[in-house]
Amino acid sequence: MMSSRPTIGILSPGDMGHAIGARLQKHGLRVLTNLTGRSSRSVALAAKAGIIDVADDRTLVQEADIVLSILVPAEATACAERIATALQAAPTRLLFADCNAIAPHTVQSMQSIITTAGADFVDVGIIGGPPRADNAGPRLYVSGPQAEQFAILKEYGLDIRVLGPAIGQSSGLKMCYASLTKGLTALATEALTASKALGLSDALTTELQSSQPILYRMFQGGVPAMPPKAYRWVGEMEEIAHTFADLGLPPQMLEGAAAIYRFVEQTELGREIPEARQRGQNLEEVTDILSAALDAKPTEE
Repeated sequence: MMSSRPTIGILSPGDMGHAIGARLQKHGLRVLTNLTGRSSRSVALAAKAGIIDVADDRTLVQEADIVLSILVPAEATACAERIATALQAAPTRLLFADCNAIAPHTVQSMQSIITTAGADFVDVGIIGGPPRADNAGPRLYVSGPQAEQFAILKEYGLDIRVLGPAIGQSSGLKMCYASLTKGLTALATEALTASKALGLSDALTTELQSSQPILYRMFQGGVPAMPPKAYRWVGEMEEIAHTFADLGLPPQMLEGAAAIYRFVEQTELGREIPEARQRGQNLEEVTDILSAALDAKPTEE
């Protein structure tokens, strides 16, 4: 039976993971991670958040009551397989929470991996930015037979919302939501870059300010903030495309969004060159850099 004050494992303490870990630690929980193979940035973020680095996955599963997997989508299944291997070596009835932006069928396959290894599993969809001192943080939508066990974290500073008993509900909500928010950012990035390349940026900006002022304000904030995250959003758009295709809906729009984020990732903005980040602080600067990257692309014969 889970302790009323559970020990938490976080894989991995990146932007979202370390902030959630810090919130839980601030509210009195012991928070662990395994930093083997992680970047120096993740090591620094974990230390900043007060997250304890343990020796290996086996130690993590032996000591944690709940493990939160918060990774880029492409790493989610491999993480579940790693934890399953550790569980087989050190059996324990922990609760594994997949918090990644993945399709319902992906999370259902991960449930099988984890439960076969002897642990419990919940599906979690995170909507909103990382928790900070001045905000309540994201909403964590949870579903699955053990959803109420995960909901104990409401007592420790997280906004937990139980959706229902089915694995895939929370991931499905995340996919639908992100298709609108990040899908719209991808479309705006493509349209605004195209207008720059066509010499029509001023005309498009004037028209948007006149007829679509709310959208234009969204673009002003959303597009410049996107490039450092583009590498993470490629896989997320692909997972949304899989979700829609599984339902019989056309996946091509989200495949296109993935392609846009892949293009941004390959530019100097996506590579986070410091000088580029200093320049890419507003919408005009970002579209200048992206349209210049278009000019540099080799033409296809």
